[in-house]
Amino acid sequence: MKLFKKNSPFLQLLLLFIVINAVLRTVLLFHPITQSEFNIAEIIKMYALGGLSDIMIYVVGSAFLWLYLLFLSDKKYQTPNGYIVFAVLVLLLIYVSFFNTILDEYGGSLPEIGIAFIAIKTLCFGLLLFLPQQRKQIRLGLYSFTVFLFVLIMVQNAMSEFFFWNEFGVRYNFIAVDYLVYTNTVIGNIMESYPVIPLFLGVGIITVCITYWIVKQTKSYLDKLPDFNEKLKSTGIYAFAFLISLFGIPYLAQKANSDNVFANELQANGIYKFVVAFESSELDFDTYYKTLPEDKAFAILNNKISGTKGQSTTRKITGDSTALAKNVVLITVESLSGDFMTEYGNQKHITPFLDSLAQKSLQFTNLYAVGNRTVRGLEAVTLCLPPSAAESVVKRKDNKNKFSTGAVFKKKGYAVKYFYGGDAFFDNMEDFFGGNGYEIVDKKAFNKDEITFQNIWGVCDEDMYRKAIKEMNAEATQNRPFFNHIMTVSNHRPFTYPEGKIDISGKSKSRSGGVKYTDYALKQFFAMAKKQSWFNNTVFVIVADHCASSSGKTELPLEKYRIPAMVYAPGFIAPKHVPTLMSQIDLMPTIMGLLHFSYESKFYGQDVFSPDYEPRAFVATYQDLGLIKDNVLTLISPVKKVKQYQLIQEKKNGLKPEFEIHYKEQPMAKLNTVLVNETIAYYQTAAHLLKAKKLNK
Repeated sequence: MKLFKKNSPFLQLLLLFIVINAVLRTVLLFHPITQSEFNIAEIIKMYALGGLSDIMIYVVGSAFLWLYLLFLSDKKYQTPNGYIVFAVLVLLLIYVSFFNTILDEYGGSLPEIGIAFIAIKTLCFGLLLFLPQQRKQIRLGLYSFTVFLFVLIMVQNAMSEFFFWNEFGVRYNFIAVDYLVYTNTVIGNIMESYPVIPLFLGVGIITVCITYWIVKQTKSYLDKLPDFNEKLKSTGIYAFAFLISLFGIPYLAQKANSDNVFANELQANGIYKFVVAFESSELDFDTYYKTLPEDKAFAILNNKISGTKGQSTTRKITGDSTALAKNVVLITVESLSGDFMTEYGNQKHITPFLDSLAQKSLQFTNLYAVGNRTVRGLEAVTLCLPPSAAESVVKRKDNKNKFSTGAVFKKKGYAVKYFYGGDAFFDNMEDFFGGNGYEIVDKKAFNKDEITFQNIWGVCDEDMYRKAIKEMNAEATQNRPFFNHIMTVSNHRPFTYPEGKIDISGKSKSRSGGVKYTDYALKQFFAMAKKQSWFNNTVFVIVADHCASSSGKTELPLEKYRIPAMVYAPGFIAPKHVPTLMSQIDLMPTIMGLLHFSYESKFYGQDVFSPDYEPRAFVATYQDLGLIKDNVLTLISPVKKVKQYQLIQEKKNGLKPEFEIHYKEQPMAKLNTVLVNETIAYYQTAAHLLKAKKLNK
């Protein structure tokens, strides 16, 4: 069968993949960072099982190549089939170019990418259809480009794996996944750290040379393409190999079980390790971060969280008077940066309602989000613990039965719900909140007549708030208080919303429009809420999940973590500014303090009005874990790195100091070891307690 013969591009690229990985394995084996000795058995196992795994990885990863080769044919250009296919492609191109599609609903660059892809496909098909005399040359050009792409991926991946090993001494892990999330920062770091132009020039030259050789070896394959029967038989064999590989890859990965960590890493395939890291979303703290002796770490923690003893955060919280059974509505607002509000220096007046509400609320003016993804904000206000390395607990497998804000309210007799205008399946929210005792109300719970506008993310905020009012009215009849957590969606790309609500059209798809509509919808919610019987017995908590962006000049630009937070309860909580440095994880313990709750807590978060509270805040990316305290930002990072920055507040907006969010982060030549140890203690103990399930209910 031609697809498996010597001149088959499928077979030639497989051989290339095997050779590249064997060479890479050898280079890594003799790399200076590979400080280990290997016996003959380990080396044989490394190359034999590693090579077999490489073959299976190729079989699975070459599915698109197989489809491309499968559809190479001259028959589809024969009349009338060729004209019918071309007409369909033209109509599809017109549709995606001039009509609203699901790509437009999401926004960003997707519509342009979709149009470009279909346009190129239409153009190529048209050239092959209408220029039969040049079809052979055109097909050779397209075929060469396809081979070039696959060779480039292989060569580029080998180079990337080498530099990743050069820095971390392992195959891809969640840090590599993190690099895809923080593309701008990573590209900037690469540009500064390596001779990028010579490297990419070298990769380009090598790729072109290999492509030329493979095309020359396989050019005859195009002269006589396989017929239908050959393709059918070959596809059966490929499908069988594909299924075997799907099961074989993880099986072989389990065989990397030596006591020698380097042997396991060298046997592994980096691409598969990347996929596993993406799915598992974890980064072992003890392996990648600087640590303290466990007893010392917990001793520091016990000193910082009053009432804790030993290896535990469990302690008794005692209210200073009778607990108040007031309803609590927590609204986490999508991507609401502090600098969107007028108080923080914004001159566009895109949050007129929030600006006015802040003057009537208890406002925390020096609060930092723990991260820059929605799941981080949800984790912070729900579990009240420092952000973990790699992915949020929300998206982990072990995310259920945790000690949470919902658990505290439920024990107090509250009804507990989570509201989300989209599908709560997204970002694992349904699994997380459902697994922690929350009743979930998401888009699936809406009747058709309850939806006036929706985009790719879900119903607009107004629809969500109307649904929430209905649910809360029903809850109020049950003679029990309720705790409802509402997550908004409208301030998110593509920034589309109902027309005629604000003076910025939703068709503009602008961030300012998204913010202003979010503010408008909040105003409508409070206008409805004030008419309800339960309003005067309700505490409203409004806080951002994270800022609108995260990129900056430093690893953790603090202005990208400063978020607004306020508590509105007229007649109960007096308006006041609280400039105390605090973390997102402290918000709900503080609310419980205002309600005079007595409860057994496992939270790292603390009531900021407690006399033993020490001002500090946690900020993090997926790998850089930070603590802000005493005007110092301490960062701990993988490969056991530690950095500190002196924070010097900038006075560039003429605002009150509590609203100046910009800081010059000046590197400190000499580390403050007390703050370094405190930072390590917080994150190390949180990682240990999560792993030991000691933060469960």
